[in-house]
Amino acid sequence: MTYKTFETERLWLRPTSTEDASFIFELLNSPKWLQYIGDRNLKSEDDAKRYIEERMLPQLKRLGYANNTVIRKTDGVKIGTCGLYDREGVEGVDIGYAFLPQFEGKGYAYEAANRLKQAAFTNFNIAVLNAYTSEENRASQRLLGKLGFTLKGLVYLPNDDKELLLFQLNRATE
Repeated sequence: MTYKTFETERLWLRPTSTEDASFIFELLNSPKWLQYIGDRNLKSEDDAKRYIEERMLPQLKRLGYANNTVIRKTDGVKIGTCGLYDREGVEGVDIGYAFLPQFEGKGYAYEAANRLKQAAFTNFNIAVLNAYTSEENRASQRLLGKLGFTLKGLVYLPNDDKELLLFQLNRATE
């Protein structure tokens, strides 16, 4: 099956595959991932490959969208991820993003998330898009505001004891 890839002025977004295991290992062990998203207990590239196979690919096969690896066009470097997630035990689809530290603050997260937001509404017919972030993650909150999301309240995701901010964007108001 062929899955959708997306493009912006500076970036390519393509579904994450097991070929991205070393990159996913690095990203999921980066300081801000661990601080704001949480430890996924990936101790090797093999763990990362299993994580992709078990946590990312099933949703991609089921819905046609999931986690995307974000690649810079100028040099082909993998710089982050941006995805649409249908989480078990959570109503609705949410958008999420994470970038390696050296690629933060350059507008890549906005560029990737804005393109994926458009895809959610036009390509995947999602009516309401959610986003979650921790209260401490001010940069993510600012980005969500710039993307047009509004704060709806506080929530807990299943199997997580950390209270998160819930942001939402409706296709109708977009």
